[in-house]
Amino acid sequence: MSSSNLRVALVGSTGYTALEVARLLLTHPSAELVVATSRQDEGKPLSEIHPMLAGRCDVALQPLDADVIAKSADVAMCCLPHGASAESVKQLADAGMRVIDFSADFRLSSLETYEHWYGVKHPWPERIGNVVYGMPEFFADEIRTADIVANPGCYPTSAIMPLAPLVKAGLIETDDIIVDSKSGVSGAGRSPKLATLYCETNESISAYAVGTHRHAPEIADLVERIAGAPIEVMFTPHLTPMDRGILSTIYVKPAGKAGSVEEAVRSMMSLLRDTYSDQPCVHVVDHLPATKYVAGTNHVQISVRPSGKRAVIVCAIDNLTKGASGAAVQNMNVMFGLPETAGLLM
Repeated sequence: MSSSNLRVALVGSTGYTALEVARLLLTHPSAELVVATSRQDEGKPLSEIHPMLAGRCDVALQPLDADVIAKSADVAMCCLPHGASAESVKQLADAGMRVIDFSADFRLSSLETYEHWYGVKHPWPERIGNVVYGMPEFFADEIRTADIVANPGCYPTSAIMPLAPLVKAGLIETDDIIVDSKSGVSGAGRSPKLATLYCETNESISAYAVGTHRHAPEIADLVERIAGAPIEVMFTPHLTPMDRGILSTIYVKPAGKAGSVEEAVRSMMSLLRDTYSDQPCVHVVDHLPATKYVAGTNHVQISVRPSGKRAVIVCAIDNLTKGASGAAVQNMNVMFGLPETAGLLM
């Protein structure tokens, strides 16, 4: 790669999202991975941690030192868990770096909401509500000049994309929204846990964190920010026996005097098509979306169907790509004036 390429640092390099970033950067025409950090695996090549990268990416892992990284890289992608991530993001930003944060530490607009749902004191509270949310479809202008971008959650992406335009246009009731989401096991991360062992997940599907999942307030917060109207959402996630992907089935009631549900659905489809007509990664489709149709890509597929007195919205994304690392590359492209889809499988 050319020495003029954008230089990327990967902070926290052992998880699935870090691997996905590295994989995407291998084919990026204008960016390259030059730094990767890990506390436990200092000195090892990244390909030893992620054998998929053997012979293609052998960047040596190093400890996190913000000042050292700032001399080597232009942007940092921080793949650390909440709490720990905010501290590292602050160090990197103080060192003059632009940062894309994969954690939830800067996504919410309220410090009280963050500390209630995550159960920790925020290490940089003055930035809560003062960091742009990394969804270029709605916040591209702010992302272009941002020092820190809060990369979206995976489940929230699959709900915000279809819901925000419909709420903003007043096409659905805002006090009775049900989001039923199913995710591949990679969404639980790479650290071993009993609930994600093969024998626990194979040939099984299970709900979890019913009424308590931390992505529920993120969905409500962002729809309100984009649409200018509060919503009440019931969100239930499920674990499914597949590696990757999210399918969200969303149940809504057409607003007011929308006529028949069939007419309301036609209006919803038309509005969504108009909203995303210029967005390269979002597609409003006539078929029912499925995770296989978007696997390994940065695409979103959305469709709406009538069902009784409700409209049923179906949205599919890849949780590791558009739900995490692909969104981060897309945000990076916007931040540095590159083509928005550079390095993304289209």
